[in-house]
Amino acid sequence: MERKYYIDNLRWMAILLLFPFHAAQIWSGGEYSGFYIWSHTNTALYVFSTAVYPWYMTFLFAIAGMSCKYSLLKRTNKQFVVERIKKLVIPFFFGLLALVPIMTYIAEVFFNGYTGTYWQQYELFFTKITDLTGYHGGFTPAHLWFLLYLFVISLTALLIVRLQKKCLPKFRAGSLSYFFIILLFVPEWFCLYVLNIGGKSLGQFMILFLFGYYILSEESILQKLQQYQFVSVAICILSGSVYTYLYCFENIRNIWMTGLYIFFGWMGIIMLLGIGQSKLNFHNRVSIYLTQASFPIYILHMPILVVVGFFALKLPIGVAGQFLLIVLISFIATFLIYEIVKRVPVLRFFLGMTKQK
Repeated sequence: MERKYYIDNLRWMAILLLFPFHAAQIWSGGEYSGFYIWSHTNTALYVFSTAVYPWYMTFLFAIAGMSCKYSLLKRTNKQFVVERIKKLVIPFFFGLLALVPIMTYIAEVFFNGYTGTYWQQYELFFTKITDLTGYHGGFTPAHLWFLLYLFVISLTALLIVRLQKKCLPKFRAGSLSYFFIILLFVPEWFCLYVLNIGGKSLGQFMILFLFGYYILSEESILQKLQQYQFVSVAICILSGSVYTYLYCFENIRNIWMTGLYIFFGWMGIIMLLGIGQSKLNFHNRVSIYLTQASFPIYILHMPILVVVGFFALKLPIGVAGQFLLIVLISFIATFLIYEIVKRVPVLRFFLGMTKQK
C-alpha cells in the first residue's frame, strides 16, 4: 500500500501545535482549571486553547487507528505487540520516573511554596493523594497518559480485529454516506461516559481508534471526506465558534454543551482528513525529519515548557512577550535535546525510537 504522507504530516503538525497550546494553558481559565503554572486569564489565549482542545487528542487517536490498520497489513500479532511495548510502555515508565517529576516539582514550588530539594519531592510524587492531574503536585502520568491509553486501546483493538476477521471476515464500512459519517459523533458522545478517568475517557478514545481503523481508513470514505472538505470546514468553523463562545463567554456547562463539544471535535477530525488529502500528501527532507521526531518531541516537550514558563512569568515583558518567549525557547530547547537524545542508544531505547536509517 502506498504510504499516505498526509497522515504523517498531520501528525507532526498536531505535535508542533502542542507548544502554543500548552503555553496558552498558563493563561486559560482559572487558577484551578488545570496546568502546572498559572498567571491569570487572558481572553485571547483562553479562546485559543478552548477552540483547540475538543479535536486535538481525539484526532491523534483517530489517526492512530488508521495507522494501526496499515500496520497490521505487514505485521504479525506478536510483532505488533512487541512494537507497541517498545514504543509506548517503555517510554511511559521512563517518562513517569525521569520527566514527569520535573513538572510536579515546579507545581509544588509555584502553588504550594515547596522549599525541599528536587529529589525529596520524589517522596511527595509517589505518596501525595491527588486527582491524578498533578497540576498542584503529587502523582500524575501527566501528558504520558496518551501512551498508556494508546497501548491499552491498541491491544484491545487487536483482539477485536482478530475476532472480527474470524466471525465477520467480509465486514466493511466503505458505503457510509457523508451525512452518516457526520452522525458518528453520536456513539462517540455516548462512549464519552465509559471509563472516564480524570476527564480522559477510555471509551471515547477507543471508539475513535476503531472509527479510524474500520471507517476512516477506507478509501471510499476518504474520497468522500475530500469531496466534501469545504462543507466540513464550514460546519467545523460554525460549530467551533458557537462552542467556544458559549464555553468562554457564557460559561455554559451542560449535557448539550457536551454534545456540541463532541460534534465540533468530530467535525475537526473529518475536516483535517479531507484537507490533508488535498494539501498535505507530500514528503521532503523537512517532513521526513519531523515525522521521525514527532513522537519523542511529544514526550520531551512538556517538562521543558513548564520549566521555561516558570521563569518566563517572572519577566516584565507582558503576556504576549511571555507567551512568545515560552513557545520559542521551548521549541528550540526541545529539538536540541531531541538531537542529543537520538545519538545516545540507551536514551533512544527509553524514548521508543527506532534505529536511525
